[in-house]
Amino acid sequence: MTVWTPDYRIKANGDEITDITLVGFAITSGRTDVNAQAQAGYASIRILNLTNQVYTWGINTAITIEVKDSTSTYVPIFGGRISDIGVGVERSGSEAVVTVIDIYALGALAKLQNAVWEGSLSKDLDGNQIREILESLLTNSWNEVPPSQTWATYEATTTWENAENVGIGEIDDGEYEMISRSAEPINMYSYVSDIANSGIGYLYEDANGLISYGDASHRQDYLVANGYVNLDANQALSDGIRSTTRQGDLVNDLVINYKNNFGTSYTFSDQTSIDTYGLYARSINSLIDDDPDAEAVAERFVNFRSTPKAKFDSITFALQNPELSDSNRDDLLNVFMGMPVAIANLPANINSGSFVGYVEGWTFRSTLSGLSISLTLSPTEFWTVAQDWDQVTITLEWADVDATLTWQNATGVID
Repeated sequence: MTVWTPDYRIKANGDEITDITLVGFAITSGRTDVNAQAQAGYASIRILNLTNQVYTWGINTAITIEVKDSTSTYVPIFGGRISDIGVGVERSGSEAVVTVIDIYALGALAKLQNAVWEGSLSKDLDGNQIREILESLLTNSWNEVPPSQTWATYEATTTWENAENVGIGEIDDGEYEMISRSAEPINMYSYVSDIANSGIGYLYEDANGLISYGDASHRQDYLVANGYVNLDANQALSDGIRSTTRQGDLVNDLVINYKNNFGTSYTFSDQTSIDTYGLYARSINSLIDDDPDAEAVAERFVNFRSTPKAKFDSITFALQNPELSDSNRDDLLNVFMGMPVAIANLPANINSGSFVGYVEGWTFRSTLSGLSISLTLSPTEFWTVAQDWDQVTITLEWADVDATLTWQNATGVID
């Protein structure tokens, strides 16, 4: 058993906000629907200002929320910029007046939703195109740097390349070649989302508030290299544990329209699925340029979705629970979109008592009694291509493979 009490730190423009009492906060990140790209994460924070100090931060000020992990190291759980501030009197008396400050902040994806892309794009991989668009908005040019800026204000490890990066995180190069685009104004979030959808990738915000992109193989590559975070449902809050299997996720006949003006089409079907469940057809428009890529995407999409699969709507862990191990607590504090999770000891009628999948979204909630996190997960089968026999390291021994793994459920092994 481990005793852990949350210890928070809030920073504005990199400086800790002092002389306040944190009442509570709620942070929501990621997405709840795997068929849509993530929206901007958001945080609502309430603090008591016991001294009525006047702070200089305001709208668009960068803000981060951090909490100490089991090693007493502060880790970020939200990064964004202030969108709204409310200040009011909480209580007053003959000796003093106490004010309360309500802060609302949005993640970096909100900036894309309010920006227009006017440039052109050459034919390139999905991630490379996304990077080029993001750099136009989130990397300052020389004349955008404040003239009063000094080198002393940069971290010692800052390089010339990333000194004026104001919002770009890890961007995978991508796997599929997208069409070129001539210069024409378009909403930046809309077009970046179209590229991500076409490449079977996903946009996300990291814990520091940076926009990142995972391509079609990102999750499987991470899973093979790092394995699952193993969680025990017996250590979760029982109320609200819920999985859902939706007809709307079932696709066994897909028409993909691609190339310029979506003028070329390719159809792929799973007849076995059609015979079993009936026809569930879908038509999508894609920015993919090459025939083999379009065919691969269509086949992969149908193979992932040709049978009904449960997704996890919600499971909540109270992080101060002494039964939660330090490693699991730290894993949950460092949650990220696409984190592979295996949950054991579920009720027998919820996905046969266990679930393996990837984190899609989460909500942190702080209260006087502690800090909780609620997870939304998609099944591994939505994203994982079965590993070929000759892709497994030849030195792997049978004893190193999970003894409970069945052939039916084996999409890959970790070595």
